[in-house]
Amino acid sequence: MLRYTQALIAQISQTAACNRLHVLEQRLARWLLEVQDRVESNELPLTQEFIAAMLGVRRAGVTQAAQKLQESGIISYNRGHIKILNQQRLEAASCECFRTVRDQYDQLLGKKPRDSASGLCCKQRTEG
Repeated sequence: MLRYTQALIAQISQTAACNRLHVLEQRLARWLLEVQDRVESNELPLTQEFIAAMLGVRRAGVTQAAQKLQESGIISYNRGHIKILNQQRLEAASCECFRTVRDQYDQLLGKKPRDSASGLCCKQRTEG
């Protein structure tokens, strides 16, 4: 329980710093990667309103940041549905905060098996 608490505090601290230092497009990319890592899917049922609330920004800002990622071929976005098209490019568009938090979780809670090409865990890759 203490390791989980430490990992959670590390994530909260890193997110606070991220929100202060990085541009919205980087923060959106980081947040999408975190969601993908938790739900173990490239398909994310998320609305712009929900994302805006989670990132603490206006919905118009999420619209602009998502459009940039979509125009770059990194994600596809249709009303309430985001699909990650290119994991590596999404990680490149993100700030270093995603990798920092993921590494901290792996160190404290044990490394989650991931497919190196897609970033998804091996369970999802074998299921379909």
